[in-house]
Amino acid sequence: MSDLRRVVIWGASGHASVVADIIRAEGQYQVAGLLDDVDPYRQVAFGRVLGGRDQLPKVRASGVHHLVIGIGDNTVRRELAAYAQELGFELVSVVHPRATLAAGVVLGAGTVVMAGAVINPGTRVGRNVIVNTCASVDHDCVLGDAVHVCPGTHLAGNVAIGNGTFIGIGSVVRDRVRIGAECVVGAGSVVIEDLGDRVLAYGSPARVVQPARLNADRTTISGGNQTV
Repeated sequence: MSDLRRVVIWGASGHASVVADIIRAEGQYQVAGLLDDVDPYRQVAFGRVLGGRDQLPKVRASGVHHLVIGIGDNTVRRELAAYAQELGFELVSVVHPRATLAAGVVLGAGTVVMAGAVINPGTRVGRNVIVNTCASVDHDCVLGDAVHVCPGTHLAGNVAIGNGTFIGIGSVVRDRVRIGAECVVGAGSVVIEDLGDRVLAYGSPARVVQPARLNADRTTISGGNQTV
């Protein structure tokens, strides 16, 4: 019988598989199971799917008090996290052992930091954030809640990112840039100027092309050929 605390992952797709791997590598929690609202009867190789959200009270009653959201979509992740907390779950942050966090970095509850990521001194990361594989966040940055910094993205020092913003894979953000809430920055973009709230921007340098359009399944750039 393991002495590790048990945690349930809400989500059972590819992103959840990475979260499960981090939990196992970190060695602080044991994955008690996964929840999937889309297909609650699916089978996955990295854990046991317990059902959908209707199983949360039963999971809580079984003694599992910790939960992490294994879903990449920012809006869904934030909403599910709030619902889980209403039911009494404690959101946990998980950090891959091969990520590098400077002393004093502040991580909000429910945040996931993946392998190869680097977060430097003075940075504050909000709740339910994803700092994805090999992304870097330099000194004195501020990331709001439910931000997703995609793989290979690099934020220079003193960058601020608002709640719910998605920074696409391989993007670069210059120092002291402010990016508003619920923005989408397209893959491979170079952001050198501030962006307001709820805009879609991409390119090198990044330009605002239209208001951001987010949905629960994927985030796309309309009018271009990119999926971010």
